[in-house]
Amino acid sequence: MKTYGVVFRPMAEQDLRGLYDYIAEQSGRKIAGDYIARMESACMALRTAPRRGTSRDDIRPGLRIVGFERCAAIAFQVKRSEVVIVRIFYGGRDYERILRNVRDE
Repeated sequence: MKTYGVVFRPMAEQDLRGLYDYIAEQSGRKIAGDYIARMESACMALRTAPRRGTSRDDIRPGLRIVGFERCAAIAFQVKRSEVVIVRIFYGGRDYERILRNVRDE
């Protein structure tokens, strides 16, 4: 079985930091840390099965979206030997509009 590397684009890292800050403010640092750890684990699991989620070539060639715990969406692309986490969207954000308007991050 092929294993892919997983890399986070700067905007995806920023999304995680912002999400941590938001949850920590609302529910505390422990809950925020646990949530982000689970989300990062879900991203890392893509290295052994990267073709999960829904193909969204209509937004960007090679883009895939996978849901996370029914309140977040992870946008990623599968490259030759790596999975690139493009963005992470929380709470029903309009990721289609955002991703259509930003071509390269």
